[in-house]
Amino acid sequence: MNVSDGGPHVNGGAEPTENSTLSLDDGDIHMCQDGTRDAPALLLIHGSASSTRSWDPLVPMLSGSHHVIRIDLLGHGRSAKPVDRSYALPDQARRVGAAMDRIGVEHAVVVGHSSGGGVATALAEQRPDLVTALALINTGPSLDAFIPSQSAGTGLSQWPPTDEQLRRFASTAFSRAGYQIPPELLDEVRCMTLHTLTSTMQAGRDYLEQQALPDRLMALGKPLLVIFGEDDRRWRSSSAADYHAVPDAKVELLPGLGHSPILEDPPRIAVPLLAFATIHAVGVAE
Repeated sequence: MNVSDGGPHVNGGAEPTENSTLSLDDGDIHMCQDGTRDAPALLLIHGSASSTRSWDPLVPMLSGSHHVIRIDLLGHGRSAKPVDRSYALPDQARRVGAAMDRIGVEHAVVVGHSSGGGVATALAEQRPDLVTALALINTGPSLDAFIPSQSAGTGLSQWPPTDEQLRRFASTAFSRAGYQIPPELLDEVRCMTLHTLTSTMQAGRDYLEQQALPDRLMALGKPLLVIFGEDDRRWRSSSAADYHAVPDAKVELLPGLGHSPILEDPPRIAVPLLAFATIHAVGVAE
């Protein structure tokens, strides 16, 4: 159960990213860290069929003032992809909490994109001491908000999938047809296994089926920011209003952006996210 340094990676011209692999009880977890370690911690959790790389364009805008931490959830990116482990969101959250403990982070503002918002919520349920505030980006509040689509389903029965199948699968993650999906993000899907892809996507649905996120969040009493691309093609953006059930929740709709605003227009996400994180930040010394 050692932490091994995976070496630096230059991210968007910023300071080198520290990559490491954490050996947890049920699999190795890949982690990236940027920014000064004694700055307030900001934890970014990716969605299904994604990885830490989905945050790459945003990190340089956040790491000047925060210790930015990204984790490849089990089954994704450079983390392990076992066939005999649970991919349920509470189990993913437990691993994230263990990883944070391993690097000595006691408090963090936690940000989740898409189903990563469910993992962030599960982490806050398990570790209210660790999570000081939550920001959810295009996270559907309930299954009622889901927009059925053949391309957004788990219809990648052929493995590995062809480039065209991958592009069709990923197309609804963006606001417009013809968006040039970064090839490295398609590679992240290809690097998964069919088991981890289907299991992790089903896990997100299961978590919402058990209880809608606004109901879970009301019980937590954590400060909440919800950002939603208004042209989301996977979740009805009007459903973002459901989060107003959480006392003092701040909900922002962004016109012209789809399910992945962190990739489509990072600066428009960075502004409200930094303002929220700064207000609710807890320094290392605290």
